[in-house]
Amino acid sequence: MNQPTPAIVAQSAVRRLPRWPLLLLCLAYIVPGYVGREPWRMADMEAFGYMRELALGNTAWLAPRMAGLPPESEGLLPYWLGALSLQSAPSWIPAELAARLPFIAMLALTLMATWWGVYYLARSPGARPVAFAFGGEAQPTDYARAMADGGLLALVACLGLAQLSHETTNYVTQLGCTALLFFAAAAMPYRQRTAALALLLGLPGLALSGAPSVAAMLGLGAAAIAFFSRTWGDDPFAQPRAARAWSAGWLAATLLAALLTWWLDQWAWRLVDGSTAKEWRSLAQLLLWFSWPAWPLTLWTLWVWRRQIAVPQRNPHLAISLWFAAIPVGATLTTLPADRALLLGLPAIATLAAFALPTLRRSIGALIDWFTLLFFSVSAIAIWVIWLSLQTGIPAKPAANIARLAPQFVPQFSAPAFAVAVAATVGWCVLVAWRTSRNRSAIWKSLVLPASGTTLAWLLLMTLWLPLLDHARSFEGQTRLALAALPADVRCVQTYGLPRAQIAALRHYGNIDTQRLSMAGAARCDWMIASQDTWLDPHSVRLHPQWQQVARAVRPTDRKDFLLVLRRTAAPDSRP
Repeated sequence: MNQPTPAIVAQSAVRRLPRWPLLLLCLAYIVPGYVGREPWRMADMEAFGYMRELALGNTAWLAPRMAGLPPESEGLLPYWLGALSLQSAPSWIPAELAARLPFIAMLALTLMATWWGVYYLARSPGARPVAFAFGGEAQPTDYARAMADGGLLALVACLGLAQLSHETTNYVTQLGCTALLFFAAAAMPYRQRTAALALLLGLPGLALSGAPSVAAMLGLGAAAIAFFSRTWGDDPFAQPRAARAWSAGWLAATLLAALLTWWLDQWAWRLVDGSTAKEWRSLAQLLLWFSWPAWPLTLWTLWVWRRQIAVPQRNPHLAISLWFAAIPVGATLTTLPADRALLLGLPAIATLAAFALPTLRRSIGALIDWFTLLFFSVSAIAIWVIWLSLQTGIPAKPAANIARLAPQFVPQFSAPAFAVAVAATVGWCVLVAWRTSRNRSAIWKSLVLPASGTTLAWLLLMTLWLPLLDHARSFEGQTRLALAALPADVRCVQTYGLPRAQIAALRHYGNIDTQRLSMAGAARCDWMIASQDTWLDPHSVRLHPQWQQVARAVRPTDRKDFLLVLRRTAAPDSRP
């Protein structure tokens, strides 16, 4: 007898993953990286700067500007969310944290939407396991819940998700809106109203977050999948009018999002032309580490489910997942920046990885466990050893290396951070002991250690190493050195050759107004902060007689990166 699916799962293999450990894992993944740190270079600080300008009323909401400059990253939605949060947050919440609150919600929404998306896809008739002759096969609801647990664990385990999902940038809102669309496509046969709401929020949100072309392609693909579907809900032979209605709904929502993007002038392309074609080696490396360990499982899914993939109209669980993974992967190959384009495909890639779990051999699961155990245990030990070296000087070599790379860094001890790190490390040890002991089989078991190991490494970095990372990746140190060279009553500073992120840092940390210096010399401020590389450029020589250098501020971790503080000594030259 031909098997309708390659999934052969007994009821004993779909036992429920306890909710409180899963929720605790998600909380430990979401919160670190958002709380207690400074905005980092470059996109994180730049986005915060535009949110601050909107919140202070210094720029228009439909055309954000900072010192007359538009943002480099397309999209309006992330700036609106951050600015509204800044305006509504109480004064006792730091501005940096207040701006991050919507993005914390976006990451939580991504995890939640992915879980429910996998759940409803696993309930579709083509995804269900084979029925046994004498019973005992996994029940559909229990099977779908176990698969959803596995999909969520696979998403958290992806290495590329950690840093990018903890920034206050448009890529986080893109990720959240993509996850909403993924949920809408998966749940439309089961939860009509909830899926419709997710569709109406997700498509315009993705388009207004700087990815209108991706939104259009995802919407058109979902419409085609719904139109040609030969299964709907729990009935494997149904061809209801609801599928056609949903197809029309996806098309209408896509058109609405496109018109809204056109009206707000938000269409943008970041295609790679022939003169700047990407190196295939770097792309391969990105694909290998960014979605690890989900991509090997995804490849296994493509192989063992190949017969079902050939009939997409009867297997929407594969068609939807493949489409939502293929579009971001295609964008990764053709647009910039590549890693942020690939970020949008992680929910679907994690879903495909989850569908490999019912078909994995025990030896493969053991290989994943042991590799994960060794990799993340060694990583955790390395993080702890370097932290101990900074605090105590033992061993001496790591502290000496850091002192050489960041000579101005002063180690700090935080009792709360230390307690959280110890608790996470103890939890990892307990989890390893549980996983290596004899336990009943569960299809999600092979992804427990990868997800927990990724969370442990991220949490240790955001607690034990956070002062060091802030020192290395924040603009605060260099900016405050430059601001200290200015008189106390200065409220206006010109900038020359500074990126948007550094301008945002000056406006935030100094609470001063900045104006760009033009080559024509028309300016109203008597003080200027300039990039040394730009100031020493031959094109800037004609400006030198008008300004006198007062101080230099070095970047703490780069002795070649200087900010120059200059004072006007002559009237601007108005000659062309």
